[in-house]
Amino acid sequence: MFYGYGFDYTYLLVLPAIILAAYAQSKVSTTFNKYLRVRNSYGYTGYEAARRILDANGLQDVPVERIGGRLSDHYDPRKRILRLSQDVYGSNSLASVGVAAHECGHAIQHSEGYAPLAVRNAIAPIASFGSQAAWLFVIAGFIFNWLGLIDLGILLFAAAVAFQVITLPVELNASKRAIALLESNGLVPADEIEPSREVLRAAALTYVAATFAAILQLIRLLVIRGRRD
Repeated sequence: MFYGYGFDYTYLLVLPAIILAAYAQSKVSTTFNKYLRVRNSYGYTGYEAARRILDANGLQDVPVERIGGRLSDHYDPRKRILRLSQDVYGSNSLASVGVAAHECGHAIQHSEGYAPLAVRNAIAPIASFGSQAAWLFVIAGFIFNWLGLIDLGILLFAAAVAFQVITLPVELNASKRAIALLESNGLVPADEIEPSREVLRAAALTYVAATFAAILQLIRLLVIRGRRD
């Protein structure tokens, strides 16, 4: 965004987040690809690891499905379905069992009524709308010089930021559970736990970057809004 013929220096506020996000994406891709080529000693595929963990935790009714995409793995709490990407579902790599265990961590969170996950699921619809509509209100507010629209856009974006903030502990907890699940269910030997932990740490960094970016973008919006007073 420019003011007159000058550069809007509020862009500099989000520059650190852009750099961190680029590093995080590179890190997770590099780490995942590295351990996707390393077979776990027991030979479990991502599907088999997920099925064993779910069954051991009384979640026999949660199906495990294969989906397209890369690193598109997720647990759907609305349908109670665990979905694994093609790279994870049928692969017996260290990366695959680590990712599968992480998604099982979310399924177990859901079954236990883990509070942060419940909060995240509750605000997800508002956050989804807010992330898509916020800038429309903000831009319209600037065009029509209507501060009320700008404020509404900022409030909607704040909901999206809140979603990112609550997502971070949910993901970190799922990764912590994943390591414990790999060990307790005998899915990988002790000397292969660290590579799985490395994959999950790299993935967690992407959530840290997303949260950092959302917070800085909100601050930037507030600074721009302050100029209108």
